[in-house]
Amino acid sequence: MPIARASSRLVHARRDAGARTRDASRRVRRTRRATPSRDEGSSIEELVDNPSRDASKDAVPSVNSAVGDVISSPLFYVTFGVAGGVGLVRALGENASFLLSAAPIVALTAISKTDFGAELMARIDRERPALDAEKARKEMERAEARGRSAFYGANRVKFLGDLEYEYPAHLDGTLCGDVGFDPLNLAAKSEDLERYRELELLHGRWAMLGVVGAAVPETLDRFGVANLGEPVWWKVGAAKMNSDIALDYLGFSGFHIAGGSGIAVIAACQLVLMGGPEYARYVGINSLEPVGVYLPGDKDYPGGAPFDPFKFSDDAEEFEKQKVMEIKHCRLAMIAALGCAIQAIVTRQGPIENLASVFGVN
Repeated sequence: MPIARASSRLVHARRDAGARTRDASRRVRRTRRATPSRDEGSSIEELVDNPSRDASKDAVPSVNSAVGDVISSPLFYVTFGVAGGVGLVRALGENASFLLSAAPIVALTAISKTDFGAELMARIDRERPALDAEKARKEMERAEARGRSAFYGANRVKFLGDLEYEYPAHLDGTLCGDVGFDPLNLAAKSEDLERYRELELLHGRWAMLGVVGAAVPETLDRFGVANLGEPVWWKVGAAKMNSDIALDYLGFSGFHIAGGSGIAVIAACQLVLMGGPEYARYVGINSLEPVGVYLPGDKDYPGGAPFDPFKFSDDAEEFEKQKVMEIKHCRLAMIAALGCAIQAIVTRQGPIENLASVFGVN
């Protein structure tokens, strides 16, 4: 009987070993199929025995990551718009403006549909656990930095200073730039507060760009740096509609705003240029993963190489400080943009001309 029991155990052990071997083989085959970047002759065992082989394969995704960071960066849009745009318009004619405005967005979409784009996405999937862990670590550091900062929390400086006032309960100092200002309780609901903050940042960032866009061309033209045709921001549309004036972009001859096609093409270009980034923002921070770009932040502060190329956000305290500085500049820019519009209506001049007349500068 002991011999029979021993034989039975041996048979079962062999069956179990065979089942485990078959399961392992199936797992290896599935792993091979799910890992298209490996050579067909490679196997899990070879990768374990020869780790240098695997490291050499990972060199390709690192290059892909760098390319993905470049093509998704705002700097790419600026470079393409100024340098590549001059060449394209000269080669294809002024009516190429609409095609030019859509090119960066179309290019990113096309890349995401290729095998190269698939490899970029696969790299993100392979690195996601480590990337998510790093994101969680930075979020913890930033939460600690907010706890130490004078710009956050219940003891932060509020808009009435030391005066007695019953500040809204929903403004508890969690958000950057929160000074307790909501006298009408418009953001009492948490979902409203989140949406209003998103809109405030959105309009503030566009206002900062808009004020610079209104001031810089007039400054360049006033001091003879560049002849832009019509430098005053609110006169540009009328100049395009009522004359054949050439509006050169930053003085580049041949790269005219919307060419000779009029105001309709200007509006179409704006729709594409603004619609693409706004759609990406609406979709979320995962919208660039198909081209290999992992954004570690959120929709308001996406971070990552495209939005923080100099890695200013690596220091948690500096990051939280910069958030407060940005929202303050956003609010000032929105007031400045409103001021530019009112001055244009009242004085019929540009902001630089108004500023010069105040200080008596000729």
